[in-house]
Amino acid sequence: MKYYIGIDLGGTNIAAGVVSSEYKILAKASVPTKRPRSCREICGDMARLARGVASEAGITLDDVEYIGVGAPGMIDSERGVAEYSNNLDFYNEPIADYIREAVNRPVYVENDANAAALGEFAAGAAKGRSSAVCITLGTGVGGGIIIDGKIYSGFNFAGAELGHMVIEVDGAQCTCGRKGCFEAYSSATGLIRMTKEAMDAHPESKMHEMVGDHVSGRLAFNAMRAGDAAAKGVVDKYIKYLAAGIANVINIFQPEVLCIGGGVCNEGDALMLPLREAVREEVYTKRSPKNTEIVRAQLGNEAGIIGAALLKV
Repeated sequence: MKYYIGIDLGGTNIAAGVVSSEYKILAKASVPTKRPRSCREICGDMARLARGVASEAGITLDDVEYIGVGAPGMIDSERGVAEYSNNLDFYNEPIADYIREAVNRPVYVENDANAAALGEFAAGAAKGRSSAVCITLGTGVGGGIIIDGKIYSGFNFAGAELGHMVIEVDGAQCTCGRKGCFEAYSSATGLIRMTKEAMDAHPESKMHEMVGDHVSGRLAFNAMRAGDAAAKGVVDKYIKYLAAGIANVINIFQPEVLCIGGGVCNEGDALMLPLREAVREEVYTKRSPKNTEIVRAQLGNEAGIIGAALLKV
């Protein structure tokens, strides 16, 4: 049995786990990221987490083959350097070196969305396939591309930013600076914005009665189930944009499977059934007997830990 440690570095929390050569998490723990802080301080927490989960699993760091880290932003995976991470305010930070100094084990670093995609490919919804694209619908739209079992990240480590292709020219402002990005329409943030716009336009909507403390990504779906026409309009619009972006990705890569993760996927069939139908009408290969399978991701928050742990397996 071989052991690896995977660390998922996020803007809110840092999660770590010991992963076996059978892709099972044997122990895991998390701590708040507590940003803004220096990269060296955050790497110190990652090193302490690594020691802690190793101890909980009944092993020592000497038993660990290496530590893998999934971090947000542009990650030079060859050097283990975060070239730019806007969420953490990192610029050319040597993450691998900082952690290696503290634990004396090999350390590898990769973009967090790429690591999560690798996790789904190795042990989740894309297991057993040769190629896969994974899209995460959260605050933004994350993307990971696996081709012939390997992460594709471009010559400059900035590839797979699927959320930043434009699907509506001169459309809604995106945080990246462009307008009309896939992320601006298909993220949970985009869904919430469209829900608020519909509520402003339809004071009679049940969404006003059901809103609670704040507008969430679930509000439009819940109100649609209650028969609200305005809410159904929001859901239909959201799925239309999501399908357009996914069809673009499929037309470019033609992966065996496309996995969708993130909180919006908790809507289940209310999202996935009409989405598959809409994509089927959009893709170039709709008359082909072989088409990309669109599935929900299986590993949830554990995808990043497992994928980071398998970066060099």
